[in-house]
Amino acid sequence: MKYTKEEVLQFVNEEDVKFIRLAFTDVYGKPKNISIMPDELDRAFKYGIAFDASAILGFGGEVHSDLFLHPDTSTLTVLPWRPLVGKVVRMFCAIKYPDGTDFALDTRSILKKAVAEAEAASVSFAFGAEMEFYLFQRDEKGEPTTITYDNAGYMDMAPEDKGENIRREICLTLEQMGIKPESSHHEEGPGQNEIDFRYSDPITAADNATTFKTVVNTIAARNGLFADFSAKPLKDKPGNGMHINFSIKSEKGDIMPQSVAGILAHINEITAFLNPTPNSYERFGSCKAPRYISWSAENRSQLIRIPAAFGEYKRAELRSPDPTCNPYLAFALIIWAALDGIKNHLVLPPPTDIDLYCAPNEQKTHLGVLPTNLEE
Repeated sequence: MKYTKEEVLQFVNEEDVKFIRLAFTDVYGKPKNISIMPDELDRAFKYGIAFDASAILGFGGEVHSDLFLHPDTSTLTVLPWRPLVGKVVRMFCAIKYPDGTDFALDTRSILKKAVAEAEAASVSFAFGAEMEFYLFQRDEKGEPTTITYDNAGYMDMAPEDKGENIRREICLTLEQMGIKPESSHHEEGPGQNEIDFRYSDPITAADNATTFKTVVNTIAARNGLFADFSAKPLKDKPGNGMHINFSIKSEKGDIMPQSVAGILAHINEITAFLNPTPNSYERFGSCKAPRYISWSAENRSQLIRIPAAFGEYKRAELRSPDPTCNPYLAFALIIWAALDGIKNHLVLPPPTDIDLYCAPNEQKTHLGVLPTNLEE
């Protein structure tokens, strides 16, 4: 439900809300928040709530470090894992300078600008993420270990799949928060899990991806486990991907080919944001993670594949991103790369209809290669 300011105030008053979390992310996508009491909510709406930006990674130094959080009322949700008596709610916020202008490093506002540019070009995007994570046991001091929660494999069932009840709790919690998981299952790695989302508009999809990681971390901890979203938690096992599915609508007809061509043309430079850690590059080229800059239909060895789907479910899937990325930046860069392909009428190269994991090197020499490390 999309709330107005008046409805938020009414909800807080009638539903025994005691704390309001004003949420945002740093430039790396790590969730942050400030909690305020209900009496401060009216001030938050009128003036924003100040915080020290110099203490947030990537936000700059001590000079002119006062920034303000302005809650987005449409994102109000109750946090189901907090007490039912004296509820806790959360709203995502815009980050602004004291004069009310957007803070340049507010990545949620950056995504809003990308969406606005797409709308100005009569193009609309929808995104859905496929998020993978490992569940590890904790030691007697509560510290994470590298002992996986189970030794199950792809789409195995209980009792081999011990993560079944954890995924169930995650999905039900997300549903309580108005987020619709599409499917969930055990992934290929031991202790590895995947939960996929129904597609949404870009802002909602990025909000959902950010919320998802918070929910998974919270529920894993409640069950005495550690959720690991890093790209390659175990050296000899499958890595964690964040496959990004996107669909595009335009009055100009089918612009998916030009859009995919734009993403392929810009993939090298945006990889720094889609795969932002040194560990990200240990994943490329193994266990279905892409290495080459290519596309094909229904081929999981490619960077971009066009899955088998019909009508409103027709989409493209970018397989290189991993869950350490900031989804606001990732979606914004995909939009801008696609818009560049549309604007400049870029031509999609021929599909690479071979299994790149098994093909001899001479069949791959014409293909570009993703960066092999963060410095590159």
